[in-house]
Amino acid sequence: MGDLGSVTVGVLGSYGGRNVGDEAILTAMLDRIRAGRPDAHLVVFSRNPDQSRSTYPDVEVVGWEGVCRERISEHLRRLSVLVLGGGGILYNTEARRYLRLVRTAQDLGVPVFTYAVGAGPLTDDSDCAWVRATLADAAEVTVRDEESKLVLEEAGLTRPISVTADPALLLEPGDGGDELLRAEAVPRGRHLVGMSVREPGRAAEHLDEEGYHQLLGNVADFLVHRLDAHVVFVPMERDDIRHAHGVVSHMTHAERCQVLHGSYRPQQVLDMVGQLDLAIGMRLHFLIFAALSGIPLLPLPYAGKVFDFAQQIGAPALRGVVREAAGPLLAEVDRLWDERPARVAHIANRTALMKLRAAETADRLLAYLDHIAPRPLAHQAEPAAAVGAG
Repeated sequence: MGDLGSVTVGVLGSYGGRNVGDEAILTAMLDRIRAGRPDAHLVVFSRNPDQSRSTYPDVEVVGWEGVCRERISEHLRRLSVLVLGGGGILYNTEARRYLRLVRTAQDLGVPVFTYAVGAGPLTDDSDCAWVRATLADAAEVTVRDEESKLVLEEAGLTRPISVTADPALLLEPGDGGDELLRAEAVPRGRHLVGMSVREPGRAAEHLDEEGYHQLLGNVADFLVHRLDAHVVFVPMERDDIRHAHGVVSHMTHAERCQVLHGSYRPQQVLDMVGQLDLAIGMRLHFLIFAALSGIPLLPLPYAGKVFDFAQQIGAPALRGVVREAAGPLLAEVDRLWDERPARVAHIANRTALMKLRAAETADRLLAYLDHIAPRPLAHQAEPAAAVGAG
């Protein structure tokens, strides 16, 4: 697949869709590949190539949706490896769309490395058949949580599956959070509590939207009273803004909250989350950002991946949102605030372990790249030198 020492890495996932979590995964992944293989040429397969080009001007971007097999094959056959993932892409009706491109790459002799993917719900016979046919032939299959491993096994995949952790755990923070919040006119001098809300969607069809907005409005009002807090709604997708306003509409103290409206890169969102005192929310990557920032957090699970993450970091693992009565939910918020020093220390230890597992995915990919395309001599000493310098 090319000259000795040269390596071309394609990355396929839910990229270009303006989802902060997906872009955090991609940003962290690209940083790790660059650090380990500075000679690598990176090709991102994007759902919105214009968006991805503006976000990642130093990588090659290829649009793949709606592109015929012949045209996409021209890009695939140049690859040394196609990386599938990370993130939650293997679920009903969506899995087959990604795996058709994976199969095209495999038919061209391009190896596929499955990178900390999330899977589920996955019950459709066609999608399960695609999983069995393509991932059985992958060079490696790594998933980001135990639930995803179970989902793939129940779909009939019988090969070894390694559980690592979400790639976004390796996102590096900056120092611009305070300035960004000031630009959004978030007041200073009060406790700041971040909330993340999203649409119920396919992953939480049991949720009643109106009841859910009302319940979270009650939680936000409680935070204002109990902590003299200002509540900051942090959208991770553009549609989250609408749901945040839905919650605000049920608040008695709507003047004590803020919905962020800017368009931000993952690192900027991580930096703003780092300014918060408490985090409550549904979006997985909002909670990951809170864990990385050392902030007490309360997950509101809408999907298995959030429940799984809550268990892994030792956060309260509520089984539902609307099904939780307001009283127990408010009591959990109260307890979280009172116990925050101990909670922060506990979560910091668990998060450090998860970061090691996230790094393992990158290490496995880099070892595989070294196996199929040994690095040029000029680069072989660089990683060791970098470690020594740290």
